[in-house]
Amino acid sequence: LMDNASAITVFTLSGLNGTEKYRIPLFVVTFLCYSLIWVANVTIIVTIIMDKNLHEPMYILLCNLCINGLFGTAGFYPKFLSDLLSSTHVISFSGCLLQGFVVHAYIGADLSILLVMSLDRYVSICRPLVYHSVMTRQRVGLLVLFAWLLPATLVMVSSITTFILKLCDSHIPRLYCINFFVNKLACTTSAASFIIPACTYTIYVCHFGFICLSYFYLIRTCRQSKNNMSKFMQTCLPHVICLIIVGIGFLFDLMYIRFSSVDLPQGLQSFMAIEFLVVPPILNPVIYGMKLTQVRNRIAQLFGVKQNKGSHKFVKKKKKSYSLK
Repeated sequence: LMDNASAITVFTLSGLNGTEKYRIPLFVVTFLCYSLIWVANVTIIVTIIMDKNLHEPMYILLCNLCINGLFGTAGFYPKFLSDLLSSTHVISFSGCLLQGFVVHAYIGADLSILLVMSLDRYVSICRPLVYHSVMTRQRVGLLVLFAWLLPATLVMVSSITTFILKLCDSHIPRLYCINFFVNKLACTTSAASFIIPACTYTIYVCHFGFICLSYFYLIRTCRQSKNNMSKFMQTCLPHVICLIIVGIGFLFDLMYIRFSSVDLPQGLQSFMAIEFLVVPPILNPVIYGMKLTQVRNRIAQLFGVKQNKGSHKFVKKKKKSYSLK
């Protein structure tokens, strides 16, 4: 087996087994879902970039959250759409590592950006007098750089350790590649395959704990003032909702990893595996676009340009009918 390990250059994915009769409907639904993700996220990104009034820390971080959504889904949807139209579901070793890198980095960056967002909201509401001196443009830039580089570095180290493994099997029971399942195909286990994931999980558990702690202090502070509570409901509630969505996505993914070998329906297993690649990228921009007044008003202005003529005609007709009376 050790001699044959170096010959494994292609993996087979079995997540779509048993869906032959539903390939076309699944393709249509998936394509519409991916299109919606692009429209929703690009709308928020372009709105924030074009409007200088939105060049503030909260909106800059929101823009990065949407960019990360597009980055993560780009690692899954094109390959998945291709697999839906193909009778064979294979991926090269390098392609598998690349897909795993993108998906893992997307998850890590999502949590890191939410961490920085919670810090921004904490300083804004709990320490408003020092907000502009703390959240300077340079500091926000460094925090954004941290949110992108930390997960990329952690995943890169994990991918390198996966790359040097000797593999004895080529079957991955999933819709897409992640390092966890590739590591399970190794002929022998290594200390690095346990230590690196353990360090990564510890870092992001600390992320999650810090986010929860910051919102605990936010809620405690906001309860003392109606003005602060109104500010919390407008600017922090979307963060809380997005955090819950991301948390549910991680929970589903961990459940899939834990129970994928159990006799669960394939459809349920597939949903648990892709929930965080479907729900957060759609709901994040929608929730922020609806809840944040400045973003919502700016989007309404952008899409309201074409409606002005129609509304102008309506006003004219209304005035004309009024004069006839």
